[in-house]
Amino acid sequence: MGDGGFRPAFNFQYATDTESQVIIGVEVVTAGSDQGQMSPMVEQVSERCGQTPESWLVDGGYPGHGQLDAVAEETTVYAPVPKTKDPAVDVHQAKAKDSPAVAKWRERMGSDEAKALYKDRAATAECVNALARNRGLKCLLVRGLKKVKGVALLFALAHNLMRAATLAPELVGLGTGTSAVPQMAG
Repeated sequence: MGDGGFRPAFNFQYATDTESQVIIGVEVVTAGSDQGQMSPMVEQVSERCGQTPESWLVDGGYPGHGQLDAVAEETTVYAPVPKTKDPAVDVHQAKAKDSPAVAKWRERMGSDEAKALYKDRAATAECVNALARNRGLKCLLVRGLKKVKGVALLFALAHNLMRAATLAPELVGLGTGTSAVPQMAG
């Protein structure tokens, strides 16, 4: 757990489009960390959408070297490079044992462009996660991975319907005006 403790819990994984904040991938795991979750989500989104996004923004828990290698041919990963204890070491310089994908990631994340692009991650992922908590997705009243994944999928569906009401109100029967949208979306 985030507080260092151990308790039974599920780790919800949502892949979200940064521009629209529509959830495009959903997974639930019992792992206590996000390590190992990036490659399966990239695969899921690719299958669901018929293409892989050019860029993949993830937080610092995802970019294990094996995961970076696994998705390098499909997408460009933007994730923070872990800091070192030695301030003299430049974390954005390739290390001798780095694969080509990891070396490119390190170099990429040292650029101003990557740092600016990475700021979108918090505005997307943290917003969707905060909305989930604000909408009551804190304590689950079901047991078992299949049922919990059902809850995660239902939340994603409800979230995406709310996004549709905001982005294209005519698609959900609200007409072309936006007067009803602020009352419904949130």
